[in-house]
Amino acid sequence: MDKIKLSAIIITHNEEKDIQECIDSLKGVADEILVVDSFSADKTEEICKNSGVRFLQHEWEGYGKQKNWGNQQAAHDYILSLDADERLSDELKEAILNIKKNWQYDVYSVNRLTYFLGRKLKYCLYPNRQIRLFDRRETRWNDNKVHEKIMTGNNIKTKHINKNIIHPLKRSIHEHIETLNNYSTLSAQDSFDLGKKPGIFKLIFSPLHSFIKNYFIKLGFLDGVFGFLVSINVAHYSFLKYAKLIELYKNSKRK
Repeated sequence: MDKIKLSAIIITHNEEKDIQECIDSLKGVADEILVVDSFSADKTEEICKNSGVRFLQHEWEGYGKQKNWGNQQAAHDYILSLDADERLSDELKEAILNIKKNWQYDVYSVNRLTYFLGRKLKYCLYPNRQIRLFDRRETRWNDNKVHEKIMTGNNIKTKHINKNIIHPLKRSIHEHIETLNNYSTLSAQDSFDLGKKPGIFKLIFSPLHSFIKNYFIKLGFLDGVFGFLVSINVAHYSFLKYAKLIELYKNSKRK
């Protein structure tokens, strides 16, 4: 196969703190950088346009639908999807450039390396594999409002790239908790829409399982106090998600 052309797609809403570094990491790798913005009120638009990227605005539909809309607007069939608070590592850049010369699979997954309060989390939340490089003709994002995933069929050829996307989690614990609160609301709504029933078992044991998995099984304790903080926050997220799902069902019965 001849060298393919790649469209990098970023969805944004009020991302002035992160978007520049994200865009800069894509230069020299992507043949097109497309930002799909849901009408930011900060300097996101100004930064993007000054960086020479293609900038489109689209009313927010949820993460999955927003990314699918972006895929449809891309100039090329081969897509690299990146969140605004992520960036490519130098090693991943090199790997993607080599893949462009010899594209052999339908989707490629990568690792996501998280930093929390400036500390690299080598164990907790790692490797957190994500499909971010794919042929849009062979797959699509699901319609989840949050924690969207690429849907693949039985005949899809996949390959893992053992290189990292860099993900600086948040600049403060306050921002992290605020994000988890928002995400748990969206996740609870997704579960409610799918008819998933809440229960005391999930409310109690899902947070406990989440903490044990990240802190002990994945050796998050080796990340020190930062691994403990993130493991606790992720467990709290799980608790909030099921608590809010119970609330949704309770409110629906009242109506």
